Amino acid sequence: MLDLQRLRALHAVSVHGTVGAAAAALGYTPSAVSQQIAKLERETRTVLLEREGRGVRLTDEAQALAATARELMSIVERAETELEERRGVPAGRLTIAAFASAARGLMPTVLADLTRRHPALDPRLTEVDPHLSVDLVAKGAVDLVVAHDWDIAPLPAPAGVEQAAIGDDLCDLLVPEGHRFAGRGAVRRSELGGERWICQPPGRVCHDWLVRTLRTAGFEPDIVHQADENPTLVALVAAGLGIALIPRLGRGPLPAGVVEVPLDPMPVRRLYALWRTGAARRPAIAETVRALREHWPAVSAHGPR
Repeated sequence: MLDLQRLRALHAVSVHGTVGAAAAALGYTPSAVSQQIAKLERETRTVLLEREGRGVRLTDEAQALAATARELMSIVERAETELEERRGVPAGRLTIAAFASAARGLMPTVLADLTRRHPALDPRLTEVDPHLSVDLVAKGAVDLVVAHDWDIAPLPAPAGVEQAAIGDDLCDLLVPEGHRFAGRGAVRRSELGGERWICQPPGRVCHDWLVRTLRTAGFEPDIVHQADENPTLVALVAAGLGIALIPRLGRGPLPAGVVEVPLDPMPVRRLYALWRTGAARRPAIAETVRALREHWPAVSAHGPR
């Protein structure tokens, strides 16, 4: 009889790519995951992982077993969902993945609410890029994700995944004090040519939006500085090194030397919660979506600035 927890560990390695990433997602240490895989190898009398550089590679047999593990986990999920639905009370572990500014600006309040209202529920958060998190929920690696898209780059929901809108996050142009846009009531996109930009790296949604938007307006963006985290982008603007387009969620108070200017039309990114269709009836999912929507107005900074 194959052990489900060991199969879960193998599935996590197949989804996340490394033992360390799988351990972080499961809430275990890397050595614990390695031990689970080693025991599964002895049970199956099969080599499942092979060394490849500094990482590991799943063998063909491991790939097949991981696919079976995913099917078994779906069956277990359905059983757990039915039990929780019968009880009518959110309970058990709920793994959530959220992108950085949502993890900072929205999720602490939501998680505290869920923990206070539902002592039997064990929500656990991981910070993940939105493009990666959608794939993780589709593959069963997490239960629910908070992701976002932009007006020119919609976020498609894969087959077997449902989604619900949480709210719209407005984005402002941040410029150094003394910049030609500082003090303006609004700036049109057609005026953005010739600027030095501070932005996230290529492949990130915000970077792609900026490049597409400027090219549509007839400009080739001059991106001079790149950083992953919004506080770093704001610090670079404060130093007078360029301008940036940054969403309000999780941004925090602006430091001295940085001026917020609205763009016309104002860029908007929409936040979504996504979960697998098989878990849609689970009370924990419904309650988490409720909490996300309930707390969104307080953190979205849509009111007077």
